[in-house]
Amino acid sequence: MTLAHISELHGLPVYVFPLPGESSGDLPEAESVAWKLVRQDNDPEDFDDCWNRFLETVDPSRVRALVLGAGAYGSELDAGDSCDEVAERLAGAADRLTGLRALYLADLEFEECELSWIVQGDVSPFLAAYPRLEELAVRGSGGGFGGGSGLEFTPLRHEGLRVLRFENGGLPAEVVQGLAASDLPALEHLDLWLGAESYGRSTTVADLAPILDGSRLPALRRLGLQNGDNQDEVAAAVAAAPVVALHLGRGTLSDTGAAALLSGQPLVHLQELDLHHHYLSDAMAERIRQALEPYGVKVDLSGREDADDPDDRYVAAGE
Repeated sequence: MTLAHISELHGLPVYVFPLPGESSGDLPEAESVAWKLVRQDNDPEDFDDCWNRFLETVDPSRVRALVLGAGAYGSELDAGDSCDEVAERLAGAADRLTGLRALYLADLEFEECELSWIVQGDVSPFLAAYPRLEELAVRGSGGGFGGGSGLEFTPLRHEGLRVLRFENGGLPAEVVQGLAASDLPALEHLDLWLGAESYGRSTTVADLAPILDGSRLPALRRLGLQNGDNQDEVAAAVAAAPVVALHLGRGTLSDTGAAALLSGQPLVHLQELDLHHHYLSDAMAERIRQALEPYGVKVDLSGREDADDPDDRYVAAGE
C-alpha cells in the first residue's frame, strides 16, 4: 500500500501554506483549516523561513490544527537530527500556538520518503509543550535507517489528549510500554500500526495487555491494532477489549486469527469491525458477516489478499 498525504485533520481540511507571492487571494481564517507546512529542496525558501513567515502571517493563537510535511524532516541521511529540531521548533512556539488542538508529524508519501526511512524521536515533549492538545498523529519510527534513536514515548500525564495515532512499519515495544505506563484519562481513540518484525516491530501481545484489559486507558472506545505481521496473535488477544470500534486491518490476519476473535466474548457490542486488507477465506468472511451484521455491526472486509503460504503474507505498510 502506498501511503498518501492526509486531506483532513481534526475535522478540518488540510490547506498548504503557500510559497511567498504564491497566494492568489486572502488566506483562510486561521481556525478554519489544518495548516500544512511543507517545503521541497528546490523551493525559494527553506523550512525555517517558512515556519517563521507562517507565525508572522497567520494569527498563531487561532490555529487549531497543524500538519508538518517535507522539509520539517530532513532526508534519510540527517533525519536523526531533524526530529529533534522539530521538537525544539514546536516547543519554542508553544506560547504563541495557544489554540493548537491537533498535530500531525511527518505527512510524507512514498515519493518523498519511504515509511521505514522516516525517523522519529521521543514524542512526549510535544504533549508536554501543549497540555491542551487533543489529537496527535505520528508517521514513521525509524532509528535503524537514518540515524537517531527512533520513536519513543516517555511516560507522562496528559489530561487533554483524546486521539493518538502511530503510523509506521515497525513499532518498538518501548513505545507501547511507555504508553501503558502513562496517565491519559481522556484518550478515546488509539491507533497503533504494529508493522513487521523485519522493519523493527518488537511489540508483542504481552506488551499490549495493559491496553487490552482496560486498566490503563479508562476512556478508550476506539482501538486500532493494525498493519501487524502478528495479526492472528493480536486478534486472539483483543476479543475482550472494552471498546466499541475495533480496527484490525492492514496486516496478515488469516482464518486462524478470525476464528480466535469469534471464539472470544461476543462482539455484538461493537459498532465497527474494520478488517480491511486481510487473508480470510470467503467462508470465514461470510461467517463474520453472519455473526455481526444482524446486530448492526458495521463490518469492513474489503481488500482481500491471496496467499496460502503464511510466508507470502505481508503488511499493507512496511517499507
